[in-house]
Amino acid sequence: MRWCKKCLEPDTRPDCVFDDEGVCFPCKVYENVSEIDWQARRQELEKIARWAKSNRNHQRSCYDVIIPVSGGKDSHRQSLYAREELGLRPLLVTLAYPPEQQTKLGANNLANLIGLGFDCFYVSPAPEVWRRMVRFAFMEYGNWCVATELALHSAAPKVGILYDIPLIIYGENYALTWGGDSSIGLDGDANRMKYSHTLKGGDVEPFLQRECSDDLLYWHRYPGDDLIKRSELRMIFLGYYLRDFNDLTNGKLAIQRGLQQRTGEDAILEDIGQTRTDDALDDDFVIINQMVKYFKFGFGKASEQLSLMVRLGAISRDKALVLSRRLDGKCAPRYIKRFCNYIGITEEEFWVVADSYRNPEIWERCDDRWILKEQPR
Repeated sequence: MRWCKKCLEPDTRPDCVFDDEGVCFPCKVYENVSEIDWQARRQELEKIARWAKSNRNHQRSCYDVIIPVSGGKDSHRQSLYAREELGLRPLLVTLAYPPEQQTKLGANNLANLIGLGFDCFYVSPAPEVWRRMVRFAFMEYGNWCVATELALHSAAPKVGILYDIPLIIYGENYALTWGGDSSIGLDGDANRMKYSHTLKGGDVEPFLQRECSDDLLYWHRYPGDDLIKRSELRMIFLGYYLRDFNDLTNGKLAIQRGLQQRTGEDAILEDIGQTRTDDALDDDFVIINQMVKYFKFGFGKASEQLSLMVRLGAISRDKALVLSRRLDGKCAPRYIKRFCNYIGITEEEFWVVADSYRNPEIWERCDDRWILKEQPR
């Protein structure tokens, strides 16, 4: 493995690109951030907002824009910015997780966001269909999030087309923030997002073949490109237009507006594999997904968070290395137990599947335990 000379980005991330000096693409983006004409981008964003207002179908809805939300820090920032800075009338669209998956903290934070004065459209696929798809995605891909992200990202454009709402505002363009996945583009246009590695073009065929019939997957099937084009639906990444749109700033602003953070045992960093307590608040199963990602690629959520902090000047690379070795890939057994109970497998079966996704090029078995052949350096 190789790591970026400036942050902790490894070359094992799919589509990761280093320059000749060993610097990753996101670091190159941040190096040039001061050269971007942010005033011009702000003007472009305001132009888009004016377009949305003028293209609202007053007979179908009273909304200018859809904000897909979970209730977390980015959701708060996007929703409040659209209303208070751009003067738009937002409709929030959220995917309602089954009670076995959504945390109480997540429910409280979503309620807090709605309580700030927003209308919200709930999409709630049938719980049994949801559970079967999560199980299949974990077994088949080692990534249960494939199932939920299909519904998460298809719901907003479907609601937009249904009510003729012209604009959808997403948060960050993660191809710029985290690197890789350049198939979604490197600008503010989010219309190509369904071609990301996880969404795979919105393909639900594997689930149709093994788990569900077509009529049960309405909310998981992404609208076709032709339908989106005919609807003149525009999707953008807010982070492309705002210099300070990042995890640290968004977290601070959201907390000021009532966002609750993790507390108690759920705030133990070694249990959640993260560096902060204001991230991934709505769903503890994502901690498992980050652990399996660590098995696949040798990096987890902590490394991603720390790389961003290094780029922002919030921590030195040396200190980040120490924290990444301590926190990356960590997941408390209680989360694994709950996940196994939810999808109906034993913990022994879980570990057979999880360990099958370990990359043999970067892992080795030593004294009955798995260790990385190389540590981040």
